Amino acid sequence: MENSTSKNASSTTVTGALFSTAQNGKILFVQVLVGIFLYVNCLMIFTFFHKEAFRSDTRYVLFAQTLFLDSTLMVMTDLASVGAYFQYHIPCIPCVILCVLMDWVSNGTPLTLVAMCLERYVAICMPLRHTDISNPRSRLVGLLLVWCLSSIPSFIEFFAFVASASSSFWASAIICSLNVLNIHSWHTNLRTAVSQVYFLAMSAVIVFTYVKIMGAARVASSENKKSTTKSVRTVILHAFQLFLCTFQFWCPLIESAVFEIDIMLFINVRYSDFILFIIAPRCLSPLIYGLRDEKFFLVMKYYAFWGINKKTSPFFSSSVS
Repeated sequence: MENSTSKNASSTTVTGALFSTAQNGKILFVQVLVGIFLYVNCLMIFTFFHKEAFRSDTRYVLFAQTLFLDSTLMVMTDLASVGAYFQYHIPCIPCVILCVLMDWVSNGTPLTLVAMCLERYVAICMPLRHTDISNPRSRLVGLLLVWCLSSIPSFIEFFAFVASASSSFWASAIICSLNVLNIHSWHTNLRTAVSQVYFLAMSAVIVFTYVKIMGAARVASSENKKSTTKSVRTVILHAFQLFLCTFQFWCPLIESAVFEIDIMLFINVRYSDFILFIIAPRCLSPLIYGLRDEKFFLVMKYYAFWGINKKTSPFFSSSVS
Protein backbone atom coordinates (compact mmCIF):
# COMPACT_ATOMS: atom_id res chain seq x y z
CA MET A 1 0.00 0.00 0.00
CA GLU A 2 3.04 2.29 0.37
CA ASN A 3 3.56 1.87 -3.36
CA SER A 4 -0.04 2.82 -4.04
CA THR A 5 0.26 5.82 -1.71
CA SER A 6 3.42 7.04 -3.40
CA LYS A 7 1.78 6.44 -6.77
CA ASN A 8 -1.17 8.59 -5.72
CA ALA A 9 1.20 11.29 -4.47
CA SER A 10 3.00 11.24 -7.82
CA SER A 11 -0.31 11.39 -9.66
CA THR A 12 -1.37 14.29 -7.47
CA THR A 13 1.83 16.18 -8.24
CA VAL A 14 1.39 15.63 -11.96
CA THR A 15 -2.25 16.71 -11.78
CA GLY A 16 -1.17 19.90 -10.09
CA ALA A 17 1.55 20.48 -12.68
CA LEU A 18 -1.04 20.09 -15.37
CA PHE A 19 -2.74 23.30 -14.25
CA SER A 20 0.19 25.22 -12.73
CA THR A 21 2.82 25.20 -15.49
CA ALA A 22 2.00 28.21 -17.65
CA GLN A 23 -1.57 26.97 -18.13
CA ASN A 24 -3.43 30.19 -17.29
CA GLY A 25 -4.61 30.71 -20.86
CA LYS A 26 -5.75 27.13 -21.21
CA ILE A 27 -7.72 27.03 -17.97
CA LEU A 28 -9.36 30.35 -18.88
CA PHE A 29 -10.29 28.97 -22.29
CA VAL A 30 -11.88 25.93 -20.62
CA GLN A 31 -13.91 28.17 -18.31
CA VAL A 32 -15.24 30.13 -21.31
CA LEU A 33 -16.21 26.91 -23.11
CA VAL A 34 -17.91 25.49 -20.02
CA GLY A 35 -19.75 28.77 -19.42
CA ILE A 36 -21.11 28.87 -22.98
CA PHE A 37 -21.99 25.20 -22.81
CA LEU A 38 -23.91 25.55 -19.54
CA TYR A 39 -25.76 28.65 -20.75
CA VAL A 40 -26.99 26.90 -23.92
CA ASN A 41 -27.93 23.76 -22.00
CA CYS A 42 -29.82 25.69 -19.31
CA LEU A 43 -31.71 27.57 -22.02
CA MET A 44 -32.67 24.29 -23.66
CA ILE A 45 -33.73 22.71 -20.38
CA PHE A 46 -35.84 25.80 -19.66
CA THR A 47 -37.43 25.48 -23.12
CA PHE A 48 -38.17 21.79 -22.56
CA PHE A 49 -39.91 22.27 -19.22
CA HIS A 50 -42.02 25.20 -20.41
CA LYS A 51 -43.74 23.38 -23.28
CA GLU A 52 -46.10 20.45 -22.77
CA ALA A 53 -45.55 19.19 -26.33
CA PHE A 54 -41.88 18.58 -25.56
CA ARG A 55 -42.50 17.02 -22.14
CA SER A 56 -44.88 14.44 -23.67
CA ASP A 57 -42.55 13.44 -26.53
CA THR A 58 -40.12 10.58 -25.77
CA ARG A 59 -37.27 11.85 -27.91
CA TYR A 60 -37.39 15.27 -26.25
CA VAL A 61 -37.51 13.64 -22.81
CA LEU A 62 -34.39 11.65 -23.66
CA PHE A 63 -32.81 14.80 -25.06
CA ALA A 64 -33.52 16.63 -21.81
CA GLN A 65 -31.87 13.80 -19.89
CA THR A 66 -28.69 14.15 -21.97
CA LEU A 67 -28.71 17.89 -21.27
CA PHE A 68 -29.02 17.24 -17.53
CA LEU A 69 -26.33 14.55 -17.52
CA ASP A 70 -23.92 16.57 -19.64
CA SER A 71 -24.43 19.75 -17.61
CA THR A 72 -23.94 17.90 -14.33
CA LEU A 73 -20.78 16.24 -15.62
CA MET A 74 -19.43 19.57 -16.88
CA VAL A 75 -19.96 21.23 -13.49
CA MET A 76 -18.30 18.37 -11.56
CA THR A 77 -15.32 17.96 -13.91
CA ASP A 78 -14.81 21.71 -14.02
CA LEU A 79 -14.82 21.88 -10.22
CA ALA A 80 -12.25 19.07 -10.11
CA SER A 81 -10.12 20.81 -12.74
CA VAL A 82 -10.20 24.16 -10.94
CA GLY A 83 -9.39 22.42 -7.65
CA ALA A 84 -6.38 20.76 -9.26
CA TYR A 85 -5.32 24.08 -10.80
CA PHE A 86 -5.26 25.79 -7.40
CA GLN A 87 -3.74 22.69 -5.72
CA TYR A 88 -6.73 22.47 -3.36
CA HIS A 89 -6.70 19.37 -1.17
CA ILE A 90 -9.97 17.85 0.00
CA PRO A 91 -10.67 14.83 2.26
CA CYS A 92 -10.54 11.50 0.48
CA ILE A 93 -14.16 10.47 1.16
CA PRO A 94 -15.82 13.50 -0.53
CA CYS A 95 -13.39 13.09 -3.44
CA VAL A 96 -14.28 9.42 -3.88
CA ILE A 97 -18.00 10.26 -3.81
CA LEU A 98 -17.44 12.97 -6.42
CA CYS A 99 -15.46 10.58 -8.63
CA VAL A 100 -18.13 7.87 -8.43
CA LEU A 101 -20.82 10.43 -9.34
CA MET A 102 -18.73 11.74 -12.25
CA ASP A 103 -18.23 8.21 -13.55
CA TRP A 104 -21.94 7.41 -13.12
CA VAL A 105 -23.10 10.53 -14.95
CA SER A 106 -20.48 10.05 -17.67
CA ASN A 107 -21.78 6.53 -18.37
CA GLY A 108 -25.36 7.80 -18.55
CA THR A 109 -24.84 9.93 -21.67
CA PRO A 110 -23.86 7.15 -24.13
CA LEU A 111 -26.61 4.89 -22.80
CA THR A 112 -29.16 7.66 -23.32
CA LEU A 113 -27.84 8.06 -26.88
CA VAL A 114 -28.56 4.38 -27.48
CA ALA A 115 -32.09 4.86 -26.13
CA MET A 116 -32.57 7.80 -28.51
CA CYS A 117 -31.47 5.66 -31.47
CA LEU A 118 -33.94 2.96 -30.44
CA GLU A 119 -36.69 5.57 -30.21
CA ARG A 120 -35.93 6.69 -33.79
CA TYR A 121 -35.95 3.03 -34.89
CA VAL A 122 -39.41 2.50 -33.42
CA ALA A 123 -40.71 5.77 -34.89
CA ILE A 124 -39.45 5.00 -38.43
CA CYS A 125 -39.70 1.22 -38.66
CA MET A 126 -42.78 0.66 -36.51
CA PRO A 127 -44.82 3.85 -36.89
CA LEU A 128 -48.16 2.17 -36.12
CA ARG A 129 -46.86 0.89 -32.78
CA HIS A 130 -44.86 4.00 -31.89
CA THR A 131 -47.67 5.60 -29.89
CA ASP A 132 -48.30 2.40 -27.91
CA ILE A 133 -44.63 1.76 -27.21
CA SER A 134 -43.67 5.36 -26.52
CA ASN A 135 -45.96 6.04 -23.57
CA PRO A 136 -45.31 7.61 -20.13
CA ARG A 137 -44.82 4.23 -18.45
CA SER A 138 -42.26 3.00 -21.01
CA ARG A 139 -40.46 6.35 -20.82
CA LEU A 140 -40.14 6.02 -17.04
CA VAL A 141 -38.93 2.42 -17.32
CA GLY A 142 -36.42 3.44 -19.99
CA LEU A 143 -35.04 6.30 -17.91
CA LEU A 144 -34.70 4.10 -14.82
CA LEU A 145 -32.99 1.41 -16.91
CA VAL A 146 -30.47 3.94 -18.22
CA TRP A 147 -29.66 5.12 -14.70
CA CYS A 148 -29.32 1.56 -13.39
CA LEU A 149 -27.10 0.36 -16.24
CA SER A 150 -24.91 3.45 -16.03
CA SER A 151 -24.34 2.85 -12.31
CA ILE A 152 -22.90 -0.67 -12.74
CA PRO A 153 -19.38 0.33 -13.95
CA SER A 154 -19.20 3.05 -11.30
CA PHE A 155 -20.02 0.68 -8.45
CA ILE A 156 -17.65 -1.99 -9.80
CA GLU A 157 -14.85 0.57 -9.74
CA PHE A 158 -15.92 1.83 -6.31
CA PHE A 159 -15.95 -1.63 -4.69
CA ALA A 160 -12.59 -2.47 -6.29
CA PHE A 161 -11.21 0.73 -4.78
CA VAL A 162 -12.70 0.00 -1.33
CA ALA A 163 -11.14 -3.47 -1.38
CA SER A 164 -7.68 -2.01 -2.03
CA ALA A 165 -7.53 1.31 -0.17
CA SER A 166 -5.97 1.41 3.29
CA SER A 167 -7.50 3.15 6.28
CA SER A 168 -4.72 5.75 6.21
CA PHE A 169 -5.59 6.58 2.62
CA TRP A 170 -9.25 7.20 3.57
CA ALA A 171 -8.06 9.66 6.22
CA SER A 172 -5.78 11.59 3.87
CA ALA A 173 -6.44 14.84 2.00
CA ILE A 174 -5.79 14.74 -1.75
CA ILE A 175 -6.14 16.75 -4.95
CA CYS A 176 -9.24 15.24 -6.48
CA SER A 177 -9.32 13.65 -9.93
CA LEU A 178 -10.92 10.55 -11.42
CA ASN A 179 -7.54 8.80 -11.33
CA VAL A 180 -7.79 8.66 -7.53
CA LEU A 181 -9.91 5.52 -7.86
CA ASN A 182 -7.16 3.76 -9.83
CA ILE A 183 -4.75 2.83 -7.03
CA HIS A 184 -3.30 -0.13 -8.91
CA SER A 185 -2.82 -0.78 -12.60
CA TRP A 186 -5.41 -3.55 -12.50
CA HIS A 187 -8.00 -0.96 -11.47
CA THR A 188 -7.40 0.89 -14.73
CA ASN A 189 -7.49 -2.38 -16.68
CA LEU A 190 -10.75 -3.39 -15.00
CA ARG A 191 -12.36 -0.06 -15.76
CA THR A 192 -11.21 -0.20 -19.38
CA ALA A 193 -12.48 -3.78 -19.79
CA VAL A 194 -15.94 -2.96 -18.43
CA SER A 195 -16.11 0.18 -20.58
CA GLN A 196 -15.24 -1.75 -23.72
CA VAL A 197 -17.94 -4.33 -23.04
CA TYR A 198 -20.45 -1.49 -22.76
CA PHE A 199 -19.03 0.15 -25.88
CA LEU A 200 -19.38 -3.03 -27.96
CA ALA A 201 -22.95 -3.61 -26.77
CA MET A 202 -23.96 0.00 -27.46
CA SER A 203 -22.24 -0.01 -30.84
CA ALA A 204 -24.12 -3.17 -31.83
CA VAL A 205 -27.46 -1.51 -30.98
CA ILE A 206 -26.59 1.64 -32.94
CA VAL A 207 -25.46 -0.37 -35.99
CA PHE A 208 -28.70 -2.37 -35.80
CA THR A 209 -30.85 0.78 -35.71
CA TYR A 210 -28.83 2.35 -38.53
CA VAL A 211 -29.25 -0.66 -40.79
CA LYS A 212 -32.97 -0.90 -40.10
CA ILE A 213 -33.60 2.81 -40.64
CA MET A 214 -31.53 2.73 -43.85
CA GLY A 215 -33.70 -0.16 -45.05
CA ALA A 216 -36.82 1.82 -44.26
CA ALA A 217 -35.38 4.84 -46.09
CA ARG A 218 -34.99 2.88 -49.32
CA VAL A 219 -38.64 1.87 -49.44
CA ALA A 220 -40.10 5.06 -47.93
CA SER A 221 -42.49 7.16 -49.96
CA SER A 222 -41.47 10.64 -51.02
CA GLU A 223 -43.58 12.09 -48.15
CA ASN A 224 -41.67 10.14 -45.50
CA LYS A 225 -38.30 10.25 -47.25
CA LYS A 226 -37.22 13.51 -45.64
CA SER A 227 -38.06 12.38 -42.10
CA THR A 228 -36.37 9.01 -42.59
CA THR A 229 -33.23 10.56 -44.07
CA LYS A 230 -33.04 12.99 -41.17
CA SER A 231 -33.31 10.06 -38.72
CA VAL A 232 -30.43 8.32 -40.51
CA ARG A 233 -28.26 11.42 -40.07
CA THR A 234 -29.27 11.66 -36.42
CA VAL A 235 -28.21 8.05 -35.79
CA ILE A 236 -24.87 8.71 -37.52
CA LEU A 237 -24.28 11.77 -35.33
CA HIS A 238 -25.20 9.73 -32.24
CA ALA A 239 -22.69 7.06 -33.30
CA PHE A 240 -19.97 9.69 -33.62
CA GLN A 241 -20.96 11.16 -30.26
CA LEU A 242 -20.87 7.68 -28.70
CA PHE A 243 -17.36 7.12 -30.09
CA LEU A 244 -16.12 10.37 -28.55
CA CYS A 245 -17.82 9.64 -25.21
CA THR A 246 -16.36 6.14 -24.91
CA PHE A 247 -12.91 7.00 -26.24
CA GLN A 248 -12.30 8.93 -23.02
CA PHE A 249 -11.98 5.56 -21.25
CA TRP A 250 -8.85 4.88 -23.31
CA CYS A 251 -7.38 8.24 -22.36
CA PRO A 252 -5.83 7.12 -19.01
CA LEU A 253 -3.93 4.33 -20.79
CA ILE A 254 -2.68 6.69 -23.50
CA GLU A 255 -1.78 9.36 -20.95
CA SER A 256 0.13 6.84 -18.82
CA ALA A 257 2.20 5.80 -21.83
CA VAL A 258 2.86 9.42 -22.83
CA PHE A 259 3.86 10.30 -19.25
CA GLU A 260 6.78 7.88 -19.54
CA ILE A 261 8.02 9.77 -22.60
CA ASP A 262 7.75 13.47 -21.76
CA ILE A 263 5.98 15.44 -19.02
CA MET A 264 5.10 18.43 -21.22
CA LEU A 265 3.72 16.13 -23.90
CA PHE A 266 1.65 14.47 -21.17
CA ILE A 267 0.26 17.86 -20.08
CA ASN A 268 -0.72 18.79 -23.65
CA VAL A 269 -2.25 15.37 -24.35
CA ARG A 270 -4.32 15.50 -21.17
CA TYR A 271 -5.57 18.98 -21.96
CA SER A 272 -6.49 17.89 -25.51
CA ASP A 273 -8.29 14.82 -24.16
CA PHE A 274 -10.38 17.02 -21.87
CA ILE A 275 -11.40 19.29 -24.77
CA LEU A 276 -11.97 16.56 -27.38
CA PHE A 277 -13.48 13.73 -25.37
CA ILE A 278 -15.28 15.43 -22.48
CA ILE A 279 -16.38 18.86 -23.70
CA ALA A 280 -16.79 18.20 -27.46
CA PRO A 281 -19.17 15.19 -27.21
CA ARG A 282 -21.38 17.15 -24.82
CA CYS A 283 -21.66 19.99 -27.32
CA LEU A 284 -23.11 17.68 -29.97
CA SER A 285 -26.44 17.10 -28.20
CA PRO A 286 -27.45 20.78 -28.46
CA LEU A 287 -26.36 20.70 -32.10
CA ILE A 288 -28.28 17.53 -32.97
CA TYR A 289 -31.59 18.49 -31.38
CA GLY A 290 -31.42 22.11 -30.35
CA LEU A 291 -30.31 23.51 -33.70
CA ARG A 292 -31.34 20.83 -36.21
CA ASP A 293 -34.85 20.44 -34.80
CA GLU A 294 -36.88 23.30 -36.25
CA LYS A 295 -39.66 23.23 -33.67
CA PHE A 296 -37.35 23.17 -30.69
CA PHE A 297 -35.00 25.78 -32.16
CA LEU A 298 -37.78 28.27 -32.84
CA VAL A 299 -39.22 27.99 -29.35
CA MET A 300 -35.73 28.19 -27.82
CA LYS A 301 -35.04 31.32 -29.87
CA TYR A 302 -38.26 32.84 -28.51
CA TYR A 303 -37.03 32.39 -24.93
CA ALA A 304 -33.45 33.42 -25.82
CA PHE A 305 -34.80 36.81 -26.86
CA TRP A 306 -37.00 37.04 -23.73
CA GLY A 307 -40.21 36.55 -25.69
CA ILE A 308 -39.92 39.87 -27.54
CA ASN A 309 -41.10 38.38 -30.82
CA LYS A 310 -44.31 36.51 -30.10
CA LYS A 311 -44.68 35.55 -33.75
CA THR A 312 -41.62 33.36 -33.74
CA SER A 313 -43.37 30.48 -35.50
CA PRO A 314 -46.82 29.02 -36.14
CA PHE A 315 -45.68 26.04 -34.07
CA PHE A 316 -45.09 28.21 -31.03
CA SER A 317 -48.46 29.93 -31.18
CA SER A 318 -50.64 26.95 -31.99
CA SER A 319 -49.06 23.54 -31.54
CA VAL A 320 -47.27 24.34 -28.32
CA SER A 321 -49.25 26.01 -25.64
